[in-house]
Amino acid sequence: MRSYTPAVEGPGRCPPGAARPAPFCGLRATSALALLLATAVAAGAQGTASPGMALEGNYLYRFSMLQAAPGRLVELMDALKAHAPRVAAGGDELPFIVRHSQGDHWDLLVVYPMGNLVEYYSRDRVGRREAAAGAGDSARSGTAGQIGSMLSWHEDLLVEGPPVEAFRAHVNAMGLLHFEMMQALPGRLAELVEERRMENAFNRERGRGEALIFTRELGAAWDVVTLAAYRNWRHYAESETIPAEVQDKAARKAGFAGAGLVGPYMRTLISTHRDTLGPPVAVSAR
Repeated sequence: MRSYTPAVEGPGRCPPGAARPAPFCGLRATSALALLLATAVAAGAQGTASPGMALEGNYLYRFSMLQAAPGRLVELMDALKAHAPRVAAGGDELPFIVRHSQGDHWDLLVVYPMGNLVEYYSRDRVGRREAAAGAGDSARSGTAGQIGSMLSWHEDLLVEGPPVEAFRAHVNAMGLLHFEMMQALPGRLAELVEERRMENAFNRERGRGEALIFTRELGAAWDVVTLAAYRNWRHYAESETIPAEVQDKAARKAGFAGAGLVGPYMRTLISTHRDTLGPPVAVSAR
C-alpha cells in the first residue's frame, strides 16, 4: 500500500531545529509513494498502524458522501440505519454515519471499514454479504437500488487510515465530528501529510485532541482527509480560550513559524480544502 517519508532538510532549506514551515523557510519532502497492490494481493494481510502511530495506518475504508434528493433526507437516514444490520450480518464492520451540520454540500458521510481489498472481495466475504442481503437483493432492485433512488449526488472515496479499533475509540461517545478534505498541489502530497502530522503535534502541545489521518487510495479526488472528534460544539470552541502565548509556543514546537501561520502554511500545499462538521447518526447491528 502507500508509504510516506517524513520531510527532510536539503540544500538551501532550514537547518535542523529551525521552524520549517514559514514563508521564508521552505520544507522539502521526499515523496516515497509506492502503491504495492501486487504485494498486498500476494500477502492478503490486513495492515495496522505502526506502534505509536495509531492516528494513521493502512487499514482500508470507504467514505461514501451522499446528498439526499429534495425532501428525502430522513427517509435516506432511515434506509441506511435499516441496512446496517445486514452489513454486520454479512461479516463486515458496522458502518459509521455522520450527518452534515455545517460545511460541504453532502448530507451524510458513511464510513465503511473494509480492512483491505483482498479480504473484502474474497469469495468467502462476498458470499456472506450476498447471503445476508437475501435473494434478489441486487444493486438495481434491492437495498442499494432503494438507497440510490433517494440520492441526488453520491461520491465514494477509498482511503487508508488507522486500524478500525483506533477509529472506533476515536469517535466513541463523541457528539461532533470534523472532517477536513484536501487536494494537494502537484508534487506536494507528502508535504501535506507531514503538515497534518505537525498540526496534530500543535494540537497535542496546546491540550487539544489530535485528528485521524486518511490518505487516498481510490475514488474521488480528495488526497487527504482528517477526522477530529469533539464531545459537543462547546468542546469544539474551547480552543478560543487558550492564551495566545500558549498557542504560539505550541505551534513553534510543532515546527510552524507561529500560531498565526499554521493555516497559511497548509494552504501553500493545497488546491482545494473543505471543512464539514456534524453529529454522528446512531446505528445498530440489530
